[in-house]
Amino acid sequence: MSGVDVRIGIIGGGLMGRELAAALGRWPALIDHPVRPRLTAVCDIRPEALEWFRQIDTVTQLTTDYHEMLASDEIDVVYVAVRHDLHEAIYTDVIAAGKDLLAEKPFGIDAPAAESILRACAEHPGVFVRCSSEMPYFPGAQLAYRMIASGELGRIVSARSAFLHSSDLDVTKAINWKRQVATCGAAGVMNDLGLHAWHVPLRLGWAPRTVYADLENIVTERPGPDGVPVPCDTWDNAVLHCRVDSGEYSFPMTVETKRIDPGEKNTWLLEVVGMEGGVRFSTKNPKRVEIFAKIPLSGGGSEQAWQQIDAGSQSAWPTVTGGIFEFGFSDAILQMWACFLAERTGELGPRFATAHPREAAATHRLAVAALASHEGGRAVSLAAEPALA
Repeated sequence: MSGVDVRIGIIGGGLMGRELAAALGRWPALIDHPVRPRLTAVCDIRPEALEWFRQIDTVTQLTTDYHEMLASDEIDVVYVAVRHDLHEAIYTDVIAAGKDLLAEKPFGIDAPAAESILRACAEHPGVFVRCSSEMPYFPGAQLAYRMIASGELGRIVSARSAFLHSSDLDVTKAINWKRQVATCGAAGVMNDLGLHAWHVPLRLGWAPRTVYADLENIVTERPGPDGVPVPCDTWDNAVLHCRVDSGEYSFPMTVETKRIDPGEKNTWLLEVVGMEGGVRFSTKNPKRVEIFAKIPLSGGGSEQAWQQIDAGSQSAWPTVTGGIFEFGFSDAILQMWACFLAERTGELGPRFATAHPREAAATHRLAVAALASHEGGRAVSLAAEPALA
């Protein structure tokens, strides 16, 4: 396998850190990728979390102190997956150390933290920084995005983007850091899941003019470490009703993030309908893409129809996998990293880029507006942000 060697370190050896390690092991599945990544270092404050990484023979450094990793000359890129309250300090330290960064959402616990990270990016323009968002790399999501971006749907009538699951449906589930404001942030589920639902709308330039939010904290207590109930004070569900300006007209857009949506295990969805067509995709049926069109009838005239196609396996970067086969979450991780590292080397081309720091920071501004809207029971106006290429 040819390509430029890139040495990667992980800060946070939990679920997503292991997902990255597994994706790097599948790198040869990518066709003609310009980069050859190697996982060389892992940091986690829990020594037991590091044990899993000992099976990876390219890893030469296991540490409980991320400063040791950042001091190493054997690291080019760092991936960070830690609690939201740790984002600002660790991300700015990574950037100051001159290491390129793929950072987990929400890019800081709140808007001031996100702005602090943006300032660090501006102070170190030679450091390449992006934010993790893998769900738009499902082939059906890629097809939907291309259709919308092409303008073939005509004037947009409505849009819906959502990330839904029921990880908190069990009221006996113990408290954890994502269910407490001090570690997750006041935005709650909008911090935890927000960028998933906002990545594509923001990439399309759909920054809302107004937001009206309906927020719910459904389970207000959960068992603590000793079994005694403790406050569970973050928002479980958030539904944002937005008005988006598009040239000479505007349209409604609904953005939903829910941790308690019975029947949904881990569903990302996008639906956009226009005057000339429509498209919808959901990871609940990951091969299926539904396309709306007016179809001609044999006897004359036309009728409206939602039609279904299978998306197959191919996403932003081509792979050796047969086009007829299925695509899954691990494939989305591989595709996101393929695009991140290709963009880092200037060879992404027209492919879908990973989330920009300004897109991640924009989700915090939207969350601030949503909190104000919910508290005041009114729509809140926002200043429009420029679209990102």
